[in-house]
Amino acid sequence: MNFEIDALFIEDAVRSSELAQRLVARLNSKVPVSYVMDGRQAARPLPVDDAFVAGKRRLVVMNRRSRFLSPCPAAGAGLACCGYLVLVLASNCPMNCSYCFLQEYVADNPGLQIYANYAQAFEELERLLRTNSARHFRIGTGELADSLAFDRVTGLSVDLVEFFRRHERLTLELKTKTDEIDNLLRMDPLGRVLVSWTLSPSRVYRSSEHGTAAPQARIDAACRVREAGYRVGFHLDPIIAYPQAETEYRELLSMLFDALAPGEISFLSVGGLRMTPGLRAIARRRFPNDPMLVGEEVLSPDGRYRACYPMRLRLYRSLAAHIQAKAPGLTHYLCMETPAVVARALGTAPPSPAVLGERLATA
Repeated sequence: MNFEIDALFIEDAVRSSELAQRLVARLNSKVPVSYVMDGRQAARPLPVDDAFVAGKRRLVVMNRRSRFLSPCPAAGAGLACCGYLVLVLASNCPMNCSYCFLQEYVADNPGLQIYANYAQAFEELERLLRTNSARHFRIGTGELADSLAFDRVTGLSVDLVEFFRRHERLTLELKTKTDEIDNLLRMDPLGRVLVSWTLSPSRVYRSSEHGTAAPQARIDAACRVREAGYRVGFHLDPIIAYPQAETEYRELLSMLFDALAPGEISFLSVGGLRMTPGLRAIARRRFPNDPMLVGEEVLSPDGRYRACYPMRLRLYRSLAAHIQAKAPGLTHYLCMETPAVVARALGTAPPSPAVLGERLATA
């Protein structure tokens, strides 16, 4: 997949960094390069009709001013948590999914930011290991940016795989909606890197996931990296409640299990569409013709709109039964739901974040 960039901005402080030099060398020579004192200013919204989309075409290389490593957003929010740790190496995404939370979250700084001082992230991870001598951790880079969308020009996956290869108690998760795997196929991850894909039925892909790889292309890419020695996982998230949803999500799972044996999949997460009131308003304004954004929803106690509880529960139970029938040994869990919802949907209370996190890190 080739994503187009209109302009490259490099913060003066990182002008000589390896990442900046790499991008200047690999981007098309027609992309103008500007050097700026403060990359945060270059990432501000432009005075255009859709500043979010315009930001996706402006790449800013800069230092990150805050920490790189943080807990999953579900931690501490009263929701069942999988013990996932987020490593923020970039912000925003060149794709344009109608339901994406980044539309609200990075509205004030939509420029595509990539952080040149990511060696500090490795230092944070090593401190984590020193202070937790017996635990395994699953570390993901796909929270605020797709993990692989720009890997062709950044080469960050090479640096990440090299680091995680040396640390047996760390598992790297690269989460993507692309089929950008060429760099990964050149390396041996030694079993310490997991590549995961968000999957949606074709109807949702066509209406809502603009600029992404098709579902079959994502599954095909997963088969290739699996053959190259990587672990693979999948996220059916967000599950969207529409009239054909139950049938089409089950068909999607069958397509997945036809391509990969359940024993070849490390885990499968499931999560329903959830939107803050602000995100809901932004998404409906930007994508007024997307039928996936006009479902019957209620405001949950955590301040997010979700499909009404009986409808959501029916979908979760149907998919759990299908997974159990087709892949009885496959680890699967619900994301961004309360423990009570998890217990009613799956028939058992969720494990603690530490227990589930250890299981997923070593699956």
